[in-house]
Amino acid sequence: MRIGIIGASGFIGRHLTAALRARGDEIVAASLRDPASAATAVGACDAVVNLAGEPIAQRWTPEIKAKIESSRVDGTRALLEALGRQEAPPVYVAASAIGYYGYSETATFTEASAPGSDFLARVCLRWEEAANHASELGMRVAHVRTGIVLGKDGGALAKMLPPFSLGAGGVIGSGKQWMSWVHIDDTVGIYLAALEGASGALNATAPAPSTNAEFTRALGNALHRPTFLPTPIFALRAMLGEGADLLIQGQRVLPARTQELGYRFKFDTLDAALADILK
Repeated sequence: MRIGIIGASGFIGRHLTAALRARGDEIVAASLRDPASAATAVGACDAVVNLAGEPIAQRWTPEIKAKIESSRVDGTRALLEALGRQEAPPVYVAASAIGYYGYSETATFTEASAPGSDFLARVCLRWEEAANHASELGMRVAHVRTGIVLGKDGGALAKMLPPFSLGAGGVIGSGKQWMSWVHIDDTVGIYLAALEGASGALNATAPAPSTNAEFTRALGNALHRPTFLPTPIFALRAMLGEGADLLIQGQRVLPARTQELGYRFKFDTLDAALADILK
């Protein structure tokens, strides 16, 4: 197959590109900085995967929040408008995020759950609504709602490893907030499942989410380091502003539909995932 990937240089994009090439697919990499050129590049492909979006792991100033939303919603709209002026690929796989569901310490979310009402939930909802316009072009559409992707060369874990390796890691706030994690290999596997025939929403989260306290303990054990130093909430607020809510509040998200459609996780426990990544 010939697969167009928008955002191929990012953490997930690099791993997805490697997996597709390993099975013999041809990759066409494109950027949403120029939606018309991106549409021309991926128009002759068998499928397109759109991973583009302003990083959310930064301080959320009003300007950054505008970029987070525009890069996802406006970028998707511009790409699909350009694809509508030519023959579009038959498949559109769109990145999304479990931020769609909002935050909760007590609720459990699946693909059937309603969207939340906070900033990131509104962005994800509008992002998916924009991507659904691909169906009007005759494209099969899938949304991969990704959780906290674990890998050594990117994502949240790569940022956590330096302090934890020095014994300076610890729980965030109360430690009761949920962390719906997923190994990078399973993230790629779910994207492959979406390319091969799934449609609609798919949660890319492992079947056994952990609380922040459980995650902290497991990572400390895997690294053989103590985890006595908590991260105060005020420090996160100072660094990330409103974006600190991602770390302070959390979500318990299960991949119900992903599993119903037949996906089998390679790493369904946190200890197995960390052991593989840190081996």
